[in-house]
Amino acid sequence: MRVVVDRDLCQGHGMCELEAPDVFEAGRDSVNLLDETPGEARRAEVEAAVQFCPTQALKIVEE
Repeated sequence: MRVVVDRDLCQGHGMCELEAPDVFEAGRDSVNLLDETPGEARRAEVEAAVQFCPTQALKIVEE
C-alpha cells in the first residue's frame, strides 16, 4: 500500500499523527509522510488515520 496526501485539502490537524505516529508527522499547515509505503503491519493504524482525517486529505492506494 502507498499513502497519498492531498496537500490542497490537508490543514495540519494532526489526527493522522495520533493514529499512526510512525507514518505521519503533523506540520503547521500540512502533514509530512515519514513512510509513504508502510508495511501491512501498520495497515490498521493507517486506515484509522485515513478514516479520522477531518478534511479527508488522505487515501490509501493499493499497489
